[in-house]
Order: sequence, then structure tokens, then C-alpha cells
Amino acid sequence: MDEMRLDTVEYVYSVEFMCRRLDVSKSGYYNWRGRPESATTQRREELKLLIKKAFEDSDSTYGYRRVRAQLHRWGLTADQELVRRLMRELGLESCQPKPKRCNLTQSTPSSVPDLVGRNFTADTPGKKLVGDITYIATAEGGLYLATVPDCCTKEVIVYAMDDHYQTPLISRAIRNAARNRELAPGAIFHSDRGSNYISGEFGETLNKFDLRKSAGRTGICFDNAMAESFFGALKNERVSRTTYLTREAARQDITRYIEFWYNRKRLHSAVGYRPPHEVHADYQKL
Repeated sequence: MDEMRLDTVEYVYSVEFMCRRLDVSKSGYYNWRGRPESATTQRREELKLLIKKAFEDSDSTYGYRRVRAQLHRWGLTADQELVRRLMRELGLESCQPKPKRCNLTQSTPSSVPDLVGRNFTADTPGKKLVGDITYIATAEGGLYLATVPDCCTKEVIVYAMDDHYQTPLISRAIRNAARNRELAPGAIFHSDRGSNYISGEFGETLNKFDLRKSAGRTGICFDNAMAESFFGALKNERVSRTTYLTREAARQDITRYIEFWYNRKRLHSAVGYRPPHEVHADYQKL
């Protein structure tokens, strides 16, 4: 019988009676109660505090794998299954709201090749980029977000928002990307086959910055999985948990998420559970 249950029983039966029934001495019982916690128990309790901090710092978005990775960054080694078990004991569950999907793709027949082939990796930054648009609902009306993540660092190197999803929005994102990052000559820009991304106007923007156009197959989300993955994280971790009264409120909140959380703090599994900005900074030192 553990200590908690025995303490409860004391209100009904005397210690002497219970010790006699369990065939243990009173002195042995009190010696057990006064014994200090074991080193293992102390470590588990300390680990619980740090697990809770890592979870709360992530705004309740981290699962046990990312929590374990954060503990490692703090210099603590813990078995993955132990972290999972302790999170369950603490009642910590990462947010997993059902995504509300709005398909903005208006497919256009074209001869644009797929230069990526679902290989969303690159050996240096600025060599392979992906892009997509998503819809954010507000009480004031829709807000459209265009992003450009880098396949090497997984960093969202630039983004643009507006109340429409026409070609000027994605062209602005590309111009900002070229201004904010050094892009390799002939770098790949990969997207879906939406009419805006396949348009001649957008093609001229890519040509201006010596970017090669690439597109996945129509209706196959896996062909642009990296862009979809970012939007999934954004919606699950932030947008689906927030009600935006205005487009400006949504714009500011999404900017904070990208700039201060996703790029700089969120641990990304594809780059060794490191923040994308840290990965980019490491390449800058080479």
C-alpha cells in the first residue's frame, strides 16, 4: 500500500491496527515515512518541472519529441519514453485542432517541370525555395498569406499578406525574398500549379531574379509538402486557437508567430530539432 492510501486509511483505522494487519512494526512504518526521497524520485520531480516549462514555453504546442529535444538543448538527457510517460502523468497534451482547409488552387495547364520531385532538402540556403498561399479568416473578411520557406534551413525567409490572392501578392513575396536573402543563381522556386504561380506575370518576376520555375502535379498536396507543412503548423499552433476581429490583428499575430516563434525558437525535426534561424546562422559562419 503506498503512502497516499495509507495516510487516508489513518482517518478510519489506527496506525497500530493497520501495522498489525500488515504484519509490520510501527517503528518500521514511521521509519519508512520519514525516509528521504530517493535520487530517482527527486530526478523525476525535477524533470517534471522542466518538462512543464518546455511545454508552456511552446504555448502548449510541443509533443514529447520536441519537449525531449528542448531538454537536450538545456543540457539534460532523458529517455524519450520517460518524457512521454511524465507528460501523460502531468496531463500535458499538445494542441491538435482539426485544420480547416480552404483550397485556393485554380489549376492551369502548363509545361512547367517538377524540378523538386518531393525532395525538400538543399545543401546550402538560397538554393531551393517553395511557395504557397493560404486563407486566414477574420471577422472583417479574409486575409491571404503567401510564404517562401527555404528547403535548406526550413526558415520562412519572407511572407506577404493582403486581402486578395492575386499575382501581385506572390510577386511581392519573391521580391522581398531576393532583398532579404542571397539567392543562388538559377535557384529553384517550387509551388503548386495554381494559376497565379503559373502565370506569365509571375514568370517574369522569377526571371528577373534568375529563379527557375518548378511545380508539382495538380491536386497532389505531397508535391508541395514543405509549404503545406508550414501552413499546418501555423493553423494548428496559432490560427485555429485564435479569433481575429480584424485583418490587422491577424497580420500582427501571424507576423509574431513567424518572426519570433517559428523561425527563431520552434524546434524543427527536419534540421535536428533546431530553430531554422539558428541553422541559417550556422551556414553564415562557414
